[in-house]
Amino acid sequence: MSIYMTKQEAAAEKAVVFDDMFLTTDMPTTAGSKMLEGYNSLFEAEVLTRLKAAGYAVAGKVNVGEFGVDLLGETSYFGAEYENETLVYPAAAAVKSGDAKAAVVMDVNGAPRRGAAQNALVALKPTYGRVSRYGTIPVACSGETVSVVANNAADCRAVFAAMAGHDAKDGTALPEAMVEAGKAAVTKKNKVAVVSSMLKGANEDVQAKIAAVTEQLAKNGVEVVTVDADTVAYAGAAWNILMSAELCNNVSRYDGVKYGYRTKNYTSIDELYTNSRTEAFGEFLKSAILFGSETLSTENYKKVYDKALRVRRVISETMNALLADCDALVMPAAGVMAYDKAMVENDKYLPYKENFFTAPASITGLPVVVAGGVQLVGKAFSEDVLLDLAELV
Repeated sequence: MSIYMTKQEAAAEKAVVFDDMFLTTDMPTTAGSKMLEGYNSLFEAEVLTRLKAAGYAVAGKVNVGEFGVDLLGETSYFGAEYENETLVYPAAAAVKSGDAKAAVVMDVNGAPRRGAAQNALVALKPTYGRVSRYGTIPVACSGETVSVVANNAADCRAVFAAMAGHDAKDGTALPEAMVEAGKAAVTKKNKVAVVSSMLKGANEDVQAKIAAVTEQLAKNGVEVVTVDADTVAYAGAAWNILMSAELCNNVSRYDGVKYGYRTKNYTSIDELYTNSRTEAFGEFLKSAILFGSETLSTENYKKVYDKALRVRRVISETMNALLADCDALVMPAAGVMAYDKAMVENDKYLPYKENFFTAPASITGLPVVVAGGVQLVGKAFSEDVLLDLAELV
């Protein structure tokens, strides 16, 4: 399978690609799933409308893992992309090839950040609520964020500026007054903190990236300190619970009745639902659905789901306390700098493990910039400060 689902002619200087989680009227939207194969929307995503208004042209749509919850697209019904036995992130490939100035992507479970880090690109995951999610495929609504992957911080900044802003059609979009107040409260400290507890599980190549970035920041006058916060390391477990529970609810709309894939093998409404989903969903997504269903069961709701919500609050408080004294928390974006085919095929649940590194920002809604192969996680509304730091790397 090509990295593209659909490719269009566009002038490279203002071309963007979208991953297949964004609704478009002139191209199918599949979310990487057989369930939505050939689906065409009657309306387009708000960010697409805003970018067009700002003069950007759409160069096409790229493949994405089924509902965006995997590593880098390996679970797509339309096929994974490998180069020299290494897993390719389609959005990153489109940017690196020069086909597009930037890729606009959905960060559901950290894939854009992993892809940017492993491909020497820059990624921006904005503060939750700063970019409209209207017209995107919903998966884990409390944490998923429209994000940007580009060659440099300047391109990320320009695309973000064109698509950010309140949207009344999105109930989670932040009011402009709140955004402006939040931005005004951000004070630059010229200091970053490496979170030592988040280095566990990262291999030597990743550790070297952390060292190289912090050394470069120090050379540019940024103070670098190390902090230990074990609480942050629990974000992965909590996010797996919350993401799977929300995913379970959101994909329940795909029942073989209103739209999407419908089985030919049924004699009752229950069989229609069951067989349509069994035949159309992939193995990893089915596992997440079952996990989410179990999490939300009467027996487990209080002791699992409710506890994960409480852990989310504690992690948010911990990270905000750490960020009170610095501009960014430095942590890996992935445990390795490349995923080989054997690694991916031998561990089907690697996405649940690798989001150990990306979950802290997903679960708290804090902004992140990936640069130099590492994550810089900042306080809410500090996108400009993070992009300034990225320009020093």
